[in-house]
Amino acid sequence: MSERWSVEHGMCVRRVGAGPELVWIHGLGEWSVNFDPLARRPELAAWTHVLVDLPGYGRSPRADLPALDDVAGALAAWLAERPPAVLVGHSMGGVLATLVAERQRVRAVVDVDGNLTRGDCTFSAQAEAYTADEFAAAGFARMRDDVYRRGLDDAALRGYHAAMCATSPAAFHRHSVDLVRLSIGETLAPRLGALQVPVLFVAGVPGGVCEHSRALLDRHGVRWIAIEPSGHWVHVDRPDAFTAALAQFVGEL
Repeated sequence: MSERWSVEHGMCVRRVGAGPELVWIHGLGEWSVNFDPLARRPELAAWTHVLVDLPGYGRSPRADLPALDDVAGALAAWLAERPPAVLVGHSMGGVLATLVAERQRVRAVVDVDGNLTRGDCTFSAQAEAYTADEFAAAGFARMRDDVYRRGLDDAALRGYHAAMCATSPAAFHRHSVDLVRLSIGETLAPRLGALQVPVLFVAGVPGGVCEHSRALLDRHGVRWIAIEPSGHWVHVDRPDAFTAALAQFVGEL
């Protein structure tokens, strides 16, 4: 299936397929390539898959590295130019999908193991412990090396290491600080529950968002499903189960 490439609002954007849009928003230290196998699944063939590299990640420019709130504002402005789309965000991308849906009309939100509480801050907490200068000088390289070693027998971590090699250390650190701040406040679950569009949270169990976060989803009336056994990269660990859940949800829209 052919891809159409463009640069829009300072982001590298690829489109695959035809039909209404599914916009895939990647996580911290990731890139859109992570979603490529899903964009070619026959169960999702009725959709146009919009694959975005956020500023500072993948193939997108590094000149301007905004905070997460500013990234959400830029994404909202970009989405306003087209009919409402379904947002599918993984990890930090799930947080961004929530922030975007608060600003701009979207068709639905699928949050894939996005941060909700401090217990969900794994890589972001490691990065946030450094100053920006320390992280750029040595911290990011240490993290990449650790992910590489741990990923020798883990497909999700192997993909994460590859994506980290195409990530700006400055973007990784800045967005880590933002993620930890947002997660500590524990406002993301109620904000997700307050969205006026259909929402689905996909949790990797037991290795994804923590038990406290899952309890908050129940408390705030957020529709969610557990895919298990799975870790944080649900769509990599259990692609068939994830695709089936996503296809069912978007089929209801």
